[in-house]
Amino acid sequence: MKAEPARTPAMRGSIDQSVWEAIEAEFTLPSLEQVRGRYETLVADPEPVLTQLVRVFIGEGTYCPGFQFRPGGALHPAVTGLFGRAMELKVPHNYFSAWMVTSSTDLAGGRPVDQLHDPDGLLSALETFAHR
Repeated sequence: MKAEPARTPAMRGSIDQSVWEAIEAEFTLPSLEQVRGRYETLVADPEPVLTQLVRVFIGEGTYCPGFQFRPGGALHPAVTGLFGRAMELKVPHNYFSAWMVTSSTDLAGGRPVDQLHDPDGLLSALETFAHR
């Protein structure tokens, strides 16, 4: 019997801890404080960058999934664009992050994070996800 691919949870209830563990293992999951400290050494005013961050809220902590960063620390424009649209669609941060790393039938079984080269396809898949 073939295993069913992971599914993004409906936007209700909690997201399994294994999602955060997988993000941390594959992309890193630094705390907001760590990211703030890093940007304070890179730019004179980090606040404009910090307001664009995808954040996840786990327990009492706030974390920033590493899939949004390019090498060197700059934010990935495809992720910030998608995230901006997710906020317009009222997709909560945690669900957006889980969606980014979960196989999607709307992307022929691919994960959004692996399809950053196709922003139009990702926007369409995000719209579908937001309206489920």
